[in-house]
Formats: sequence, structure tokens, C-alpha cells
Amino acid sequence: MTIPTLKDRLAVREKPASSPMMFQTWSNLLFLHWEIDAQEIAKRIPNRLSVDLHEGKTYLGLVPFFMRKVRPRFLPPIPGLSNFLELNIRAYVHDEQGQPGVWFFSLDCDQTIAVEVARKFFHLPYQHAQMSSEGSVYRCQRKDCEKEAVFDYESSGDLRTAEPGSLEFFLLERYLLFSESRGGKIHCGQVHHSPYQFTKANVAKSSRVPLEWEKFSVREEPISQLYSPGVPVSIHPLRPVN
Repeated sequence: MTIPTLKDRLAVREKPASSPMMFQTWSNLLFLHWEIDAQEIAKRIPNRLSVDLHEGKTYLGLVPFFMRKVRPRFLPPIPGLSNFLELNIRAYVHDEQGQPGVWFFSLDCDQTIAVEVARKFFHLPYQHAQMSSEGSVYRCQRKDCEKEAVFDYESSGDLRTAEPGSLEFFLLERYLLFSESRGGKIHCGQVHHSPYQFTKANVAKSSRVPLEWEKFSVREEPISQLYSPGVPVSIHPLRPVN
């Protein structure tokens, strides 16, 4: 098993050789992170993936944000379909070649078609949810779950990019996702965008309810609360992990 080097982490930011299959914009992102026992993650990811560590530690992330201008490569944005809300629970992993990426435990979304497409073509654990935003308040309630998650957040200062090798770089600068299809086959997908501009988030209210939905027990306050106005993103096709 190869451990990712800083060179590996920088390499995945390069523009892929493949043509993008989709474009979208991720905006108004809140990144909440908790330190978590690596074994708690290891037992819930496929054997061919390993927990990614920063200075011996790993983290569980909760990220509510806005999806905007979502469209296939050859089509314009479609009114009523191309703008919606999403919230994901994620951990950080790498494959046997040392490629660092993200493993999603869940992705809640209020766009039915997006949920079904992502489940079928990207093998991602999307969940149907009722979601809304008003001002700085963001709400999410997963289908068939009683509790509602509420977040109230905004930017708190000047924007900057993450210094390579820093904790912020480890948490934010992720360009690969890994997923598992039926039969246990592992796939890797790549996104491309400019490095996040971010600042510390001013969080008036946050919720651990989405972590409860995924059976994670976290009592402490998050160790990192970051905000980014967002980035335009190109989405590239999945490929099997050899």
C-alpha cells in the first residue's frame, strides 16, 4: 500500500486528460470537520481503500452547500433541474497507488432526478431529502427521518487558499472520489476546479443530526469550521480502480 506524498496530493489537482462529462458550480459551502478514530472509518470502507491521515490523524466531514448550473456537457442548464441543495458526510481515503480522495457515507439532496442519476451512474449513496435555504439558514430533513438538521453560517473574513501540507489543504483540496458498485467493484471519479478560496466560517448554528443518520457518534465541537463561496467544477467519467 502506497502512502500519498505531497506530490501525489498536488498531482490530482492537474486538469485530467479526459473530456468532462458534466459541469456544475458548488457554492456557499460550509466545511465542518471532527477528528475521528481511524479504525471507525477503516471498518466502513472497502478493503482496497485505506484511511488517509494528516499527521497521524483523520477526520469526518459534514458539508452542506448549493449545487448550481448542473448540466451535461452538451446541454445548457435546465430550469427546475439544474439548481438544488446537497449535504454530504465524508471521510478521507487513498487507494493502493497512493491516490488521495474522498469516500462518501451519504449525500442528501432535494432533487429527485439527481439522486437517481448519481446512484445509478456514479454508485454514490445519495438520499432523498427535503431541503431549503433562507438567508444564511440552511435546512435538511432526510426522507423517513424525524429530526431536521439546521445550519446558520456565513463568511467571516478575507479569503485565502490552503497552504500545501496544511490541515486545510488536507481537508479541502480533494479531487478524486471513490465509490463501490454492486459486486464490490471500486470506481474512481475525478473533478477539476481551481483551488478553493476559503475563510473561517462564522457559524451561528450547526447540527450533528446528519452524523446520527449515518450512525456516527460525535460529542465534541468540530475542530475545523471553514467557508468557501465556491468554484465552477468539471466532472469527469468514472474509471475502475485496477
